Amino acid sequence: MDPTHRPLDLLFTALADPNRRAMVEQLSRGPATVKQLAEPARLRLPSAVKHLQVLENGGIVMSEKAGRSRTYRMRPGAFRQIDEWVRQREAAMEAAFDRLVQAMHDIPPEDDTP
Repeated sequence: MDPTHRPLDLLFTALADPNRRAMVEQLSRGPATVKQLAEPARLRLPSAVKHLQVLENGGIVMSEKAGRSRTYRMRPGAFRQIDEWVRQREAAMEAAFDRLVQAMHDIPPEDDTP
């Protein structure tokens, strides 16, 4: 595995779980506590914290503690790496299609007359 892809791997791993994607959706509307994030999925707080740690390790969310309460919010620019990765793949595919089109134009037409 290419070590330069590690942050992207962590990001995709974080988004692979439906509970974590639901938390991201909720956090995209604004900050929330662990309890607020756990309730919709009926997660116990320790399970919710584990999911949130994966999201934090993936660079998607950040947290701050005030007293006994921990609040999570989206990290600004959390999905820039995905955007860039997708743009690179799209550019590579478009270049491949352009080469295919050019190769098809370069093939001389067949003469169908007997």
